[in-house]
Amino acid sequence: MVTDLAGRIAVARGQAPADTLLTNARVLNVFTGAIVPANVALYRGHIAGVGDYRSGKQVIDLGGRYLAPGLIDGHVHPESAYLSPGQYARAVVPRGTTALVTDLHEVANVRGLPGMRYYLEAARRTPLDVFFMVPSCVPCSPLETSGAVLTHRELRRAMRWSHVLGLGEMMNFPGVVGADTEVLAKVAAAHALGRPVDGHAPGLTGHDLQGYLAAGPGSDHECTSLGEAQEKLALGMHLMIREGSTEHNLEDLLPAVNDSTWPRCMLVVDDRTCLDILREGDMDHVVRRAIALGLDPVRAVALATLNPARYFGLRGYGAVAPGYVADLIVLGDLTAFDVQMVFKRGKLVAQDGQPRFRPAQRDDAVVRDTVRVKPFSLDALRLESGRDPFPVIEVVPGQIVTRRRDESPRREDGVIVPDVERDLLKIVVVERHHATGNIGRGLIRGFGLRRGAIASTVAHDSHNVMAVGTNDADLAAAVREIERMQGGLCVVENGQVLESLPLPLAGLLSDESVEYAADRLDRMQRLAAERGCTLRSPFATLSFMALPVIPELKLTDRGLVDVLAFDFIG
Repeated sequence: MVTDLAGRIAVARGQAPADTLLTNARVLNVFTGAIVPANVALYRGHIAGVGDYRSGKQVIDLGGRYLAPGLIDGHVHPESAYLSPGQYARAVVPRGTTALVTDLHEVANVRGLPGMRYYLEAARRTPLDVFFMVPSCVPCSPLETSGAVLTHRELRRAMRWSHVLGLGEMMNFPGVVGADTEVLAKVAAAHALGRPVDGHAPGLTGHDLQGYLAAGPGSDHECTSLGEAQEKLALGMHLMIREGSTEHNLEDLLPAVNDSTWPRCMLVVDDRTCLDILREGDMDHVVRRAIALGLDPVRAVALATLNPARYFGLRGYGAVAPGYVADLIVLGDLTAFDVQMVFKRGKLVAQDGQPRFRPAQRDDAVVRDTVRVKPFSLDALRLESGRDPFPVIEVVPGQIVTRRRDESPRREDGVIVPDVERDLLKIVVVERHHATGNIGRGLIRGFGLRRGAIASTVAHDSHNVMAVGTNDADLAAAVREIERMQGGLCVVENGQVLESLPLPLAGLLSDESVEYAADRLDRMQRLAAERGCTLRSPFATLSFMALPVIPELKLTDRGLVDVLAFDFIG
């Protein structure tokens, strides 16, 4: 270590050649907002100096292109891409993402600490730094059945792992506001170690918000309106502005970023499918869109580099400056934000959108064979209720929040059935971790399907089997195909599987390439559209319909949940 520092100082003082010298660069200075012409000297994975350096063992002429710090995704669930850790790195690193912060909440809800260990160990074999926030809510609420339960005791142990930064998003905001003992013990465990606590407080305002913040959460990524974002910023929170596959909040929230608030704002992805990553990009897409919406380009980069690094205490990350880690991206056009080269700790790891690395294999036995569905008959899917009107989940396009609509449903022989003419489809959640036989049933509007059914084991946050369809026979066939594959996505019509994407790793991740997974997902989305589906990303949207901590109405394996009341609808 001392030798490395001495060598770095020698290069910085011009007394020794750089390992790699990047010449003729236009450097984005995220501290000042300026763009300055300079050469950048790299030594053993770090930046030694930025200026008029002339000597390097390897010289790369950037020809006037822009040089920026590698992008840091400050809040993401990489499992939502349906990719193994190595394939996820292959997808996002060529697009400029060199580090991310995640709570691995999804795999934790399926396999607990062993599942998280699998992901972290596999990620270490890639040129992508994965920093970890211990998941605070496994399960996220007592209103569903998860594959694992993590108490404050397990969280205390995990907080001492390497690369652990703090406590992940505290989704159980009613538990915080209501001073639940176990919930507060988790928060206190992070405070005792001086670690940050991420927040999750959709729609929380007034005294309830103040009560939530009094417990210590420092960030929020669930704002959907400008007023909500401004209130939280005014109370000291860090605002994470997300733009994922189903969560499109950037345009509405960007006006909250100004000369006073920008140091406490970040751009994040949260959830993004492999298909959207390949088609549009990852963090580069979010930065590109922020620039297109009028944000100064250097400030946009700062919101995706320096700001998350500072919030999470990632010393040496997030800037092109002496002593910083040499995670760098080269851009040809700042507005287009076209990432042409990616350096990880000074090594060229991607060029022209293609990775220059091959992920090492990792034993994944701990996350296999996780789907266990108790055998059921068609009668088990029957929706019987004397309630009229009946509460219906209504999808909000571009959001993961839903609305509650009370409708008079169609009935046959006293049983509630789908009504495709009114876009009232059947939705079911089948428990798959312990073969309990739990099946939640309800109605949903907003998918538009007129034939068949779709299903998935990616169903935040407990990841039971979730299906939406026009008839019980196709719903049952879809659930059985999911069980046969040991997790995945599928499209079914007339009892036949039209297409599927197996996700055998925890029922969340493919063991195939990113290209394979994206192609299968693309084909399924087109098949769904041909059957009337009006959603751009139907499987990503479906994945949030079981999340009982996002208002207003959701369905778990235990029944319909009024999220605002944090209780079941009788």
